[in-house]
Amino acid sequence: MKTIISFLVIFVLSSFYVFPGQNRVVSGTVTDENGHALPGVSVVIKNTSRGTLTDYSGTYSITVNPSDKILVFSYIGYETLEVKIGEQVRVNVRMIPSSEALEEVVVTGYGAVSVQMPELSRGERKSGNYSQMVSLAVADNSGYYRGMHVPHPDWNTEGYSAIHENGFRDVLHNPLSTFSIDVDKASYSNIRRFINMGQMPPKDAVRIEEMINYFSYDYPEPKGEHPFSVYTELSACPWNPGHQLLHIGLKGKSIDKSKLPPSNLVFLIDVSGSMNSPNKLPLLKNAFTLLVKELRPEDRVAIVVYAGAAGLVLEPTTGSEKDKMLTAINDLQSGGSTAGGAGLRLAYKTAEEHFIENGNNRIILATDGDFNVGVSSNAEMERLVEEKREKGIFMTVLGFGMGNYKDDKMEIIADKGNGNYAYIDNIQEARKVFVTEFGGTLFIIAKDVKFQVEFNPARVKEYRLVGYENRLLNDEDFNDDRKDAGEMGAGHTVTALYELIPTGSEEETVSIDPLKYQPNRKPADLKAARELMTVKLRYKKSDEETSTKVEIPIKGELLDIEGTSDSFRFSAAVAEFGMILRDSEFKAEGSIARVIELAKGAKGVDEEGYRSEFLRLVKTSEAIN
Repeated sequence: MKTIISFLVIFVLSSFYVFPGQNRVVSGTVTDENGHALPGVSVVIKNTSRGTLTDYSGTYSITVNPSDKILVFSYIGYETLEVKIGEQVRVNVRMIPSSEALEEVVVTGYGAVSVQMPELSRGERKSGNYSQMVSLAVADNSGYYRGMHVPHPDWNTEGYSAIHENGFRDVLHNPLSTFSIDVDKASYSNIRRFINMGQMPPKDAVRIEEMINYFSYDYPEPKGEHPFSVYTELSACPWNPGHQLLHIGLKGKSIDKSKLPPSNLVFLIDVSGSMNSPNKLPLLKNAFTLLVKELRPEDRVAIVVYAGAAGLVLEPTTGSEKDKMLTAINDLQSGGSTAGGAGLRLAYKTAEEHFIENGNNRIILATDGDFNVGVSSNAEMERLVEEKREKGIFMTVLGFGMGNYKDDKMEIIADKGNGNYAYIDNIQEARKVFVTEFGGTLFIIAKDVKFQVEFNPARVKEYRLVGYENRLLNDEDFNDDRKDAGEMGAGHTVTALYELIPTGSEEETVSIDPLKYQPNRKPADLKAARELMTVKLRYKKSDEETSTKVEIPIKGELLDIEGTSDSFRFSAAVAEFGMILRDSEFKAEGSIARVIELAKGAKGVDEEGYRSEFLRLVKTSEAIN
């Protein structure tokens, strides 16, 4: 009997330990503080680029060798956790939310000591100018590793372009509103990163149009000759009931993946020393793995990397050789300075040499944006990207990481490169960009898309475009085909909101002296007076340089807010939340409670859960405040 018991004990222990000196697979489950599975947690072997992510059930597995000592678990909104591997083959981890506690505990192998942290004000903690907390782990009686906090320095040098909010404009003097569309979505996921870490984002990180356009909306599929449809709605403005809110939506033509043109892609990957953290290069590698799996045999990929110098690590390879691509990606390691300019030039050279006529020729730049060697000024980057854009090579920019994140540089590169810009904060976002929205991310159906709205003074006294501050155009730019504007991807939706002060409102507005040399504008006839506005659009087909004009008169029937679509109400909720984050002078009666109420009733069909996540994010921000 004793022999049987001894055998069982040895068998059970062998499931958790192996003999030293052997490679082995370590697996386990990662949960949150409530015991719920956490998908997308980064699991990396410390001081290496080898890592993996937990799946949707929170499980992971990773091969370790005898020299590997520590597993590092990291996830946005939770403390980074370090666990000694020892000879274990199963390591379960329970993550703990980011803490603002002043007294932290450092756990060593066999005990703990208290360390008094310097006192920080609530404002300093909210601004992000405090250290990221790293946790060491100790096992509890359940076999799970729990984190205990230890700080490590974080020098925040993130860069954002200043945003000066659009104000109201008098229709009699400024009847035209002209801007370029924007399909970038980086601002929303970047804001999510801040809030999930328990911080409010910097005001200039909040680009409201990118927050709105992060979500897709239920607009009709285009019919006829133009590659997009136009949709409008008008109702009372939720945050200022005395005003009206105009919703304008575009829906790009959806194209079956099998019918998309062949791609000539160059992955331009930053492997500099600044990328050496779990939410940078390891996450980047997993993101590009998702993209590679979406490629077709007719697609080609080359990989250029840059650190102290730039190099080609994968010659152009067809989509049928995915294993070759994945090996090249998995072998990437970080180190050195950041020769971003040299990397851009080599990537463009590679794309030009393998250019596909009538194909999708595109560079996909993945970086934290910290270009600091060679071509580094925004102006130099802009000129280089504009020059190559004219040759038919477009740019997609993917941002990663925190602390030294350079949002301002990456936004410029994407805007000038006829491309889009996304921020990847977790593997779910990578899946959204590269799988769910694959066609819209990589394939454009129209370029240089410009909006021009002419408001009717018989119905609109003043108007304000919500967001798009860095996309405004001069009125004369609308008819100038030399003027660059935004691009629209296959299946993408683009939404713009205007806050209107209706004619007849007694609200006191900014006074403008009467014009001396020209008469006041008035509606031409009764028919025109019934119209709210005229929407005009210009766009070019992806392979043409002459634009096509679309002009649509809009009657603008005023609806009760309850009678508006989910798209109207949800986009309004996102806009209101953006104004609250910016502490906008135009937020009027805007409140978190109102945002939650509006968004909750407008979730609609939320298959991917993005709208539900927005609600959780809003509630989290309320707790931070």
